[in-house]
Amino acid sequence: MPAQTDIGLPPVGMEHSSISDPQLDDEVTGLPLESGMSLSHWLATVRSNPLLDYRSSETLPSEADVVIIGSGISGALTAMNLLESPRPPKSVVMLEARELCSGATGRNAGHCKPDVWRGFSEYAERFGKKQALKVLANEKETRDALVDFVVKNNIDCDVWNGKTMDVLMDDEVVERSAENMRAFKAAGGDASAVDIILNPAEAEKVSRVKGAKAVYAWNASTLHPWKLVAFVIKRCLKLGLNLQTMTPVTSVTGSSNGWTVHTSRGKISTPTVIHATNAYSGALLPETKKSITPIPHMCNLVYPPSSHSGSKALTNSCSVIYKEGLYSVNPRSTSDGSILFGGVQPNQHYLEEYVEAKESRKYDDSLKDFQPITDCVKDLGRKGYSWDESSTPRTGFGVRYDRSWCGIIGLSADGVPYVGAVPGKSGQWMSCGHNGHGMARIFTCSKGLAQMVQGSTWSETGLPECYQVTEERLKGQEYRQHKL
Repeated sequence: MPAQTDIGLPPVGMEHSSISDPQLDDEVTGLPLESGMSLSHWLATVRSNPLLDYRSSETLPSEADVVIIGSGISGALTAMNLLESPRPPKSVVMLEARELCSGATGRNAGHCKPDVWRGFSEYAERFGKKQALKVLANEKETRDALVDFVVKNNIDCDVWNGKTMDVLMDDEVVERSAENMRAFKAAGGDASAVDIILNPAEAEKVSRVKGAKAVYAWNASTLHPWKLVAFVIKRCLKLGLNLQTMTPVTSVTGSSNGWTVHTSRGKISTPTVIHATNAYSGALLPETKKSITPIPHMCNLVYPPSSHSGSKALTNSCSVIYKEGLYSVNPRSTSDGSILFGGVQPNQHYLEEYVEAKESRKYDDSLKDFQPITDCVKDLGRKGYSWDESSTPRTGFGVRYDRSWCGIIGLSADGVPYVGAVPGKSGQWMSCGHNGHGMARIFTCSKGLAQMVQGSTWSETGLPECYQVTEERLKGQEYRQHKL
């Protein structure tokens, strides 16, 4: 089914964007759902883990040196970097509205796919060539840091490291990719780590996607994100972190000690508040409502047929890209062999129309199935992989489209995250608006944020300057997809 908009070939992680200006409704709190949220694959596999509803103490501390709001990968890594620093805060409290890591990190497709070339033209148009190259270099650095951390600590998080692929399905997308690669190289970009296959027959063979016209491949990772966060949180708890799950923050107000964080279970006085709330930032930071827009996306869990199981299982992650839409495909080759499908499929506009009809739906992660998206996944299964749902003695087990769930992406106005001090609110900090691409940015963003909280300058963090929170950026218009 044709898409409402032509997404072309956007930067990795910026595929999630083509909605109109937010229609604000004063009756909508912007907080995470209290109940009824869908159950992601990651959360479904850890139901017996005591960290899910962990509380370090029966009552809230009345004060803390640092309060971190949010327990996803941003909050967890920021806490770790603070607590492991040469001058750690004496007390750090982490507040989570629901179960541990139950927001975007616990609902994503499990991909850490750094953009090492694809987004160059888009970023160059927005921020200049120098910043564009710095953004891409930072994403590679982030993925390398994630892999090093997992390997060094022998973390059980189902990590897979290998070549991810952009599988290009249309001549127009092939040409846009070629133009972008030429521009990237001309600006001094290093493409030596990108394997390029322009022969359609070879592209089909390597990708195993019927109709593939070209393939671009480079190093990336997949993993169980909740298990990674759980490891980090356990490490932080040993260092003194006070974790309070099932404790939604309702407001942050000024006080003699700096700030008072109000929750459903009481209030905490603190000089330092760190917002790791991503798509929900507007609930506590109203100045972000025009610059960070929440938008639901679906992820589907599929058990492949016998033709793609066992020794014939898919191993490489990929993005299957048509001019009408993009599928993110994550084979769980280091775990149970299931495959996760995310991305912005050609029927994404139906979900966006559903969401736009009611403001509260932008924060609603209760969707357990959205048929137009599931139909797209099945369509790729039939046409791209020749999957059949029937089982026969000759072909073996058929494909099983198991279930789907919803997560809320924090869509930033200019396509990059907001990291740093909140303008006009001394002592408040943020790392939000990660565009469904946080796994390829947050390891370095969280480290840099922790450094700034403890007095470092932006330049000392090494982060791209375009990530820094400014008043001007917070006034930005809704991000809209630009063709390359």
